[in-house]
Amino acid sequence: MARKISYNRLWKLLIDKSMTRKDLRTVSGVSTSSIAKLGRGDNITTGVLIKICDALECELEDIMELVPCETVEEE
Repeated sequence: MARKISYNRLWKLLIDKSMTRKDLRTVSGVSTSSIAKLGRGDNITTGVLIKICDALECELEDIMELVPCETVEEE
């Protein structure tokens, strides 16, 4: 079964922290284009993911997960 990375956990974490995507850009130093890539579920560098985790004081598994491709397409 093919799988893909989903960043839905990141968006849920931002909601829990009452943060916007703009807030995330500000605290993490991640570019607007990288945030847009995350929103589309595109590939992103591990460096960007580490910056986000450091800024949000969380681990990778808190912001991403592997899901079946069908699940990602439905969301």
